[in-house]
Amino acid sequence: MFEVKEKAVDLGAIFGVNVFSDAVMRQSLPKAIYKALRKTIEEGLALSEEVAEVVAAAMKEWAVSRGATHYTHWFQPMTGVTAEKHDSFISPTADGKVIMEFSGRELVKGEPDASSFPSGGLRTTFEARGYTAWDCTSPAFIKDNSLYIPTAFCAYTGEALDKKTPLLRSMDALNKQALRILRLFGNSAVRRVTTTVGPEQEYFLIDKRYFDQRKDLILTGRTLFGARPPKGQDLEDHYFGQLKDRIAAFMSDLDSELWKMGVSAKTKHNEVAPAQHELAPIFNTTNIANDHNQLTMETMKKVALRHGLVCLLHEKPFAGVNGSGKHNNWSLATDDGQNLLDPGSTPHENMQFLLFLTAVIKAVDDYADLLRVAAASPGNDHRLGANEAPPAIISIFLGDQLTDIFDQLQNGGATSCKNGGTLSLGTSNLPDLYKDSTDRNRTSPFAFTGNKFEFRMVGSSQTIAQANFTLNTIVAETLGQFADRLEAADDLPKALAALIKETICAHRRIIFNGNNYTQEWVEEAARRGLPNTATTVEAIQAIRREKNLALMEKHAVLSRGEMESRAEILYENYIKTLHIEALTMIEMARRQILPAVIAYKGHLAGVIVQVGAAGGDVSVEQALCGEISSRLTAFSQNLERLDKAVDQAEAVTSSAADKAVAYRDLVFAAMAPLRQDGDRLEELIAAAYWPIPTYSDMLFNI
Repeated sequence: MFEVKEKAVDLGAIFGVNVFSDAVMRQSLPKAIYKALRKTIEEGLALSEEVAEVVAAAMKEWAVSRGATHYTHWFQPMTGVTAEKHDSFISPTADGKVIMEFSGRELVKGEPDASSFPSGGLRTTFEARGYTAWDCTSPAFIKDNSLYIPTAFCAYTGEALDKKTPLLRSMDALNKQALRILRLFGNSAVRRVTTTVGPEQEYFLIDKRYFDQRKDLILTGRTLFGARPPKGQDLEDHYFGQLKDRIAAFMSDLDSELWKMGVSAKTKHNEVAPAQHELAPIFNTTNIANDHNQLTMETMKKVALRHGLVCLLHEKPFAGVNGSGKHNNWSLATDDGQNLLDPGSTPHENMQFLLFLTAVIKAVDDYADLLRVAAASPGNDHRLGANEAPPAIISIFLGDQLTDIFDQLQNGGATSCKNGGTLSLGTSNLPDLYKDSTDRNRTSPFAFTGNKFEFRMVGSSQTIAQANFTLNTIVAETLGQFADRLEAADDLPKALAALIKETICAHRRIIFNGNNYTQEWVEEAARRGLPNTATTVEAIQAIRREKNLALMEKHAVLSRGEMESRAEILYENYIKTLHIEALTMIEMARRQILPAVIAYKGHLAGVIVQVGAAGGDVSVEQALCGEISSRLTAFSQNLERLDKAVDQAEAVTSSAADKAVAYRDLVFAAMAPLRQDGDRLEELIAAAYWPIPTYSDMLFNI
């Protein structure tokens, strides 16, 4: 048993203590060097070697004072997780001793092996050189006695091999186009527009003793077999329920670790499914929010082990209960503190807000396929469209107030807006509540929630980088189109009103405020011409469409070669994931489930013989044995079908796309009936014989 200990945390004393923050830089750097570094961070100016050298020395001194002995260039290759190679600060001296050194060159550039990471054909095995480049906009931090330096990762030939590089490029693209719009509104003070993100992270926690007995969880992150428990999330008593002591202790420990690294963990609670939970941070600049989310996922796994738990980040670790997503709350902010998606008290008169809002709507409608692929993964295929996640159809929820304004604009002009008013709770003991102007819609994949958009489709294990560089780029494109038109207008107010009205009329089909979970919406979306891209294999095709290649190339976010490489990597990941899952399923079936069922069937046969010889009634035993025999036969046959399906899919060599289709149509399809028979056998076999922990064990025994 794990002892739960309460411990007091002085948040003010620990927050950011392991971060080379702006405050630390201001204190440790000469004033001129600090100003030069801030200009690089804020304005994108080049960093001189002299500045880098001084910053490196100060960073090293600070890190060593905090107990660091090593440094690492921390980057985000196309694996979807982070990578790091640690070097010590030591440098030998002539007298056999060592000194601690760290140069500006070592800070700015690293050289990991580029051939050992996914490149989608950009790099071959013998072309090994790659570079990591310091991203000075994301603060360095200390973890496990190493100084972590956030970096971008590129090939020797300059192509991006990571998730961060296109994200940074997209932020520049959006800033450029958003500033054009703000200048039209007479705002010459704003120097930079950034996107901000607050990614809500869902996850499961189970006892490590059960995890260690499940090969499927160890190798694939999800259960490939498992009958539904008698109680699931039926009573909805877990959502926002009281935290168990062991879970509360984990969450407290997690908060402390994240706060030390400057991650602003804000909200924690039980989620809908048993053993499921959520953490939400305060908004941050998209680049930093992306880094912090990667840190959050890594730290969750590490801290869970301290408590004898395992953190599961797979989108659907347990069939039949809610899966886990990552709600990507996205907005636009200026360097002087404006939220460009804040409607204000009179949104019908706020033309700047309406222009930015319609730009997002048009962007999502024009490039829904790119947004869909940003949320595509084998794990998310199990979640999207289920009864806890948005469908695979992209639509936008606006709410009553903004929809009413749009109706007015379409019909001549907006003269009023609906307000929420107050809500009386029917007793003098409770205050009247101010109502928001509109309700929320948790079924929408892309919902406006007051002053931001919530993209709910991203999977819990996915990096948020692709979702956000996609959002940034498609909105940059629309803002650029708007700016081109308005800059050429003779009568700006008239042209502005016409543009907003025209955009609303052209893209009204993407707005849906109803229940996205219903079959009626699926049918209505088809009538509207909205794509329903059910699987990752279909979604990946969007990357190679000419309009999308031209978009990314135009805004210098990804070249055509870089786009092609990402399609290949996604196909390869899909193939490898299903291959591992299928082989794991086959091994579990042959080495665990079949022997257990045969052993129990043999036990039953012995009972039938023994009781029958004594003249007893064996009808119940015979009926049970008969059903087990029938299921066992079907299980064995479906096992052989899956084995053959893997061989057939592996034989496809024409292209990665064709092979991925084969895995979807042959392997994935063959896994479902094998699981169905296996889960029914679990329900028939005595608990003492069943070889793996059940859903009841894992979801309720913490």
